[in-house]
Amino acid sequence: MTNQLRQADPERGQRLEGRGSTAAGPSPSKDLAKRIQATLRRRFGLNRLREGQEAVIARVLGGRPTLAVMPTGAGKSLCYQLPALLLPGTTLVVSPLIALMQDQYDALRQRGIAAVQLNSSLDAEALHQAEQAIGDGSARIILTTPERLTDPQFMALMQRHRVSLLVVDEAHCISQWGHDFRPAFLEIAPSIKKLGKPAVLALTATATEEVTRDIRDQLGIPRDGVVNTGAYRPNLHYRVEQVAREADKIEKTVTMVQASAGPGVVYTATIRAAQTVYEALQAAGESVALYHGKRSTAERYEAQDAFMHGRTRVMVATNAFGLGIDKPDIRFVLHYQMPSGLDAYYQESGRAGRDGEVSRCTLLFRRSDRAVQRFFMSGRYPGTEEVAALHRALMQAPPDDKGWTLPALQAHLGRPLNKLKVAASLLRRQRMVGQRPGGELYLLKQEMNEPDMDRWLQRYRDKREQDQETLEKMVFYAQTGLCRWRVLLEHLQEDEGFGQCGSCDNCRRIAAHQAEVAERAVVETLEALLPGRAPGNGRTPEHLKLAARVFKPDDLVRVRRYGQGRVVAADSLSVTVEFARGEQRSFQAAY
Repeated sequence: MTNQLRQADPERGQRLEGRGSTAAGPSPSKDLAKRIQATLRRRFGLNRLREGQEAVIARVLGGRPTLAVMPTGAGKSLCYQLPALLLPGTTLVVSPLIALMQDQYDALRQRGIAAVQLNSSLDAEALHQAEQAIGDGSARIILTTPERLTDPQFMALMQRHRVSLLVVDEAHCISQWGHDFRPAFLEIAPSIKKLGKPAVLALTATATEEVTRDIRDQLGIPRDGVVNTGAYRPNLHYRVEQVAREADKIEKTVTMVQASAGPGVVYTATIRAAQTVYEALQAAGESVALYHGKRSTAERYEAQDAFMHGRTRVMVATNAFGLGIDKPDIRFVLHYQMPSGLDAYYQESGRAGRDGEVSRCTLLFRRSDRAVQRFFMSGRYPGTEEVAALHRALMQAPPDDKGWTLPALQAHLGRPLNKLKVAASLLRRQRMVGQRPGGELYLLKQEMNEPDMDRWLQRYRDKREQDQETLEKMVFYAQTGLCRWRVLLEHLQEDEGFGQCGSCDNCRRIAAHQAEVAERAVVETLEALLPGRAPGNGRTPEHLKLAARVFKPDDLVRVRRYGQGRVVAADSLSVTVEFARGEQRSFQAAY
């Protein structure tokens, strides 16, 4: 694949190699290559692999741990689905969202692939059928959430048969530096040994050096195990609209959505804003659906299904919607509120244009949006007080026979649930706290000294500072006059050799300004050279400007005294014309 890419685009091929795609090692044997090609055509209806897929699949089939960093729409799912059909055992896929899992599950079942999913949305009968398929070994691909890996019964079920591949989808979630931090993802690394040390494949659309390093360290992926195909997607055209008032935002949102063709997503940072935007678009007669975490599972599924199948044109959603959603024809993504950072913004805006066609990515920026994200940050990580309070509570008798579950601890302590989740995960990793199959927490050690706790919490203090820096980079993006793509790629550390995209609002504005300056210079030069053609003699600067711009090679022109000819060269001062007998003459453009 790399050789083919180099022939088509030598510079891009070199960039691909430089980011690790040649880490795939030896190419598959001829026999295996034939099996890959046959499976690709028969089961997936495809004739060839995309950029980077071959390198990832070769590593996975070779049993080598791999981190694949591939942009949205690059076909990350195929990198585990195809190997799953060729490997001898089962493939376990850990996904962060039930909606993402459902989408992948449906796609696999439609292709006739024996897949099951285990998550909290299943009823008792569906759960029993899934567990039965895992137990008897008929399930080829198993999709589940990271929380399921802490369930001893599930792990015992998985240990009945060989697990050949463990896949971590949206792997940036596993990193303490990732933009979508989730404590349960920290349970994946300890599960690798319990599952018999299968090959590991981590998949994500974005990963800075810090995130890449953290994922590699936690999952045991070597430095040369990273396959990065690059983040730049020239079909995505970025712009930012500055707004002063909330009412202006609503008005602009409705106007932009109505002026945009094709399906689109409007993202908000809060559920309240999502509801407001949804109602405004609905009142304007738009075909619109609503998706956020407080809607019921059935409501979210109905909204997603309507959008995916074209019954609804516009989806208004919080960031709960979109991970892994395979809708190729999304023509616009509009952010009503600023997300937490550039990683999140790239992920969410990158859901547009998966078919390669031009798509618009717009951010509405109001300075007060920064306060919304700061509020979210304040409730994200535990401090000394939360950890100590949790430890003290576990030393007491639980309020009922159910024991100390996280909801019970939240009710007892009156502290944010997410902070308690992170604190509990921290104490479990330090062997201070254990967890029973039903989710009840219990103490393993009664004593905890303050210096140890302070040392454990340092990572979260660092993370809080990192989050603040990430937010300020997002604000810089919203206010900068630089190329939007360049700012994104610089953040992702992929800007080497990149100039300007030429398609974002800033690039267009810069180009328009440069053209205006150049035209002004041309007019001034022509006026100086042709004083007889000055505005007082009937030639305005607009005439001179037009004369300097209209000619290009191969244009047919007629010149007084010489007749018809063909333009062979033109610049702001002169035009060279070739006549019928091959004679060439140069003329001033205004002439």
